[in-house]
Amino acid sequence: MGLAVTTKGGNSPNITRTVLMCLALYGTYKVVRFLWSKDSANSLKRPAQRLPYKNWTKREISRFDGTDPEGPILIAAGGKVFDVSAGRGFYGAGGPYGVFAGRDASRLLATQSFDEGITEEELDSPIDKLDDLSHDDEESLMSYVGLFSVKYHCVGDLVEPE
Repeated sequence: MGLAVTTKGGNSPNITRTVLMCLALYGTYKVVRFLWSKDSANSLKRPAQRLPYKNWTKREISRFDGTDPEGPILIAAGGKVFDVSAGRGFYGAGGPYGVFAGRDASRLLATQSFDEGITEEELDSPIDKLDDLSHDDEESLMSYVGLFSVKYHCVGDLVEPE
């Protein structure tokens, strides 16, 4: 049984639909507000000083894996290195995407896969050329690089050790 108001012109605006739309908008507002406040709380945990833009090796970024609650968290993707400390709840120790922290996560992001974490073998191997990725995987990786570029601070390029 819905509530409806009928006017002289035969129009019957549906009050129930209007109420439901208002509730949906209010619910969206609450979710966005919650996520915004969570992101603001994470931004308070950012390191006081930004890391300088430089060339990083896989071994160097491995020190910034989110296990230090006060330190920066770095992720390499598509040859770029991003400080994702603002997303500590996601990429920090115990976070749902913590497996990406402190490493070149390009292949994992491209194929949307997870593993057990970084290994010494991975640190000592050359940077993955990603030349066997499918077109869809390449697009997926570029989407992540775009997201990181907008949301986080790029602190340099991933390079081979000298």
